[in-house]
Amino acid sequence: MTVTSIASFAAASASSVSPPAPVLVSTLPTGAGADVHIYRDTDGSLSSECTGCGEYAWTLRITREFAQEHAATCLRRPRPMAA
Repeated sequence: MTVTSIASFAAASASSVSPPAPVLVSTLPTGAGADVHIYRDTDGSLSSECTGCGEYAWTLRITREFAQEHAATCLRRPRPMAA
């Protein structure tokens, strides 16, 4: 008789299924030419990421205004994309 543990089955299942990706809902330009991307995550919360300074923000209370404030104050130019 072959016995397979639940833990090994769960690990194999988890590695073959990717969680849904966050959905891009808005992009805000910064004064230095970078962008702040706002995403809606799978749990309904928002997150943001700046292509200039690299700041990633997530909280259950993040708002579009939070991202707009960062876009208005970030002075970093866009970072080169990874090859």
